[in-house]
Amino acid sequence: MTNHLLSQDQRETMQEVTNIAMGQAGAKLAQLLGVFIKLSIPQVNLVEMTEINHALAMIVGNDTIVSAVRQAYSGPIRGEAITIFDDRHGHHDLADLLGYDEELTPDTEQELLLDTSNLLVGACVSGIARLLNMDLTFAPPAVLAKGTPIGALLKNNNQDWEYALVVEVNFTLEERRFTCHLTQLMPESSLMVLRESLDLFLASL
Repeated sequence: MTNHLLSQDQRETMQEVTNIAMGQAGAKLAQLLGVFIKLSIPQVNLVEMTEINHALAMIVGNDTIVSAVRQAYSGPIRGEAITIFDDRHGHHDLADLLGYDEELTPDTEQELLLDTSNLLVGACVSGIARLLNMDLTFAPPAVLAKGTPIGALLKNNNQDWEYALVVEVNFTLEERRFTCHLTQLMPESSLMVLRESLDLFLASL
């Protein structure tokens, strides 16, 4: 049972905070790319780590082949932001919009994924932290997987967490095939601080 880790009010507040931050990130990405960004409604769920791959597969699609970039953050709370890219859709569209003139080689594709993930994580997670009056430090982004079935993305995960707070939103580009999911994983050890910050945010409204 995970109900004691986050109340319904706290979950809904986290969803609203995430929605605000993701909107700001989407606006930055839209300005950079010159296209309209479609955002999903953020999803906030508590998941046992033994079920994390199943949870991600339910978000992204069971049979999806993905590439992913991982970026850890720390401060009053800690966790990881994982940007998941659907390998079937849109790397070339994204490269075109970002002005990658050369052929999309494995090296330039990796650079593209790292650049895009860094932009989204920086805007989204930093936006959430600002709304909750937190200062976070980010590790450099690193490629977690390429051409990997979503159900095996975190198969070799070595985190000693029992539960994770999973916060997810997906970005798509209007009239382009690109789609990606920005997912945050946060351990239960950070939830006490997060709960207090969410309560303060809710009280300030």
